[in-house]
Amino acid sequence: MIKGKLYLIPTTLGDNEPLEVLPYAVKQVVERNNHFIVENEKSARRFIKKLVPKKSQEDLNIYILDKYTNEIDIQNYLNVCEQGINIGLLSEAGVPAIADPGAIIVTLAHQKNIRVQPLVGPSSILMAMMASGLNGQNFAFNGYLPIDAKEKKHTIKQFERLSKEKNQSQIFIETPYRNDKLLVELLRTLTPTTKLCIAVDISLESEYIKTFEVQEWKKVKPDLHKKPAIFIIQKY
Repeated sequence: MIKGKLYLIPTTLGDNEPLEVLPYAVKQVVERNNHFIVENEKSARRFIKKLVPKKSQEDLNIYILDKYTNEIDIQNYLNVCEQGINIGLLSEAGVPAIADPGAIIVTLAHQKNIRVQPLVGPSSILMAMMASGLNGQNFAFNGYLPIDAKEKKHTIKQFERLSKEKNQSQIFIETPYRNDKLLVELLRTLTPTTKLCIAVDISLESEYIKTFEVQEWKKVKPDLHKKPAIFIIQKY
């Protein structure tokens, strides 16, 4: 029997119409499949309904993948593929397995010799990098900064040093309600001529993407509170 595929299904980055930012092929895959691995069932069902309004919600088989999911359950999530049935890994926002817990499912698929098929969709990390004007030939995504203030300051200085030494853009994110405090810390810690890109609400009508030197950012007061944001720094 031919095994089913694991589709990596991107979602929108906010509350906009799916087909404004997603290829029609994503809609076709969702139409044809009823098995989905998701981080949050409620938001996943909402996205599926918005993308394919006529699809039966009762026919959906939803498998939850979050920090509480049992390891044994995860090992069984791709059993349907062994029966020739396709399954989709659905991101909560953007693309699966990038700054997303889905990588463990992709690893499992490779172990089981199940074909992994990524679908095209928006990645806030790559879109921010594209629009930053910073080095897109050499960059690193570092995830979240430490919560502890002393560790956070040390990490920011470390990223700035690496950026200079390697000519490498350094990308990181923060919990949205801490964005404003992070910006204050960045402006306090980074050297005046280091470039900083802030990308907020990417692909939405409220999208805001700017790159200035730190000394210029001190004259600007962007409102970042509770908004999904990407931060990129580069010291030349």
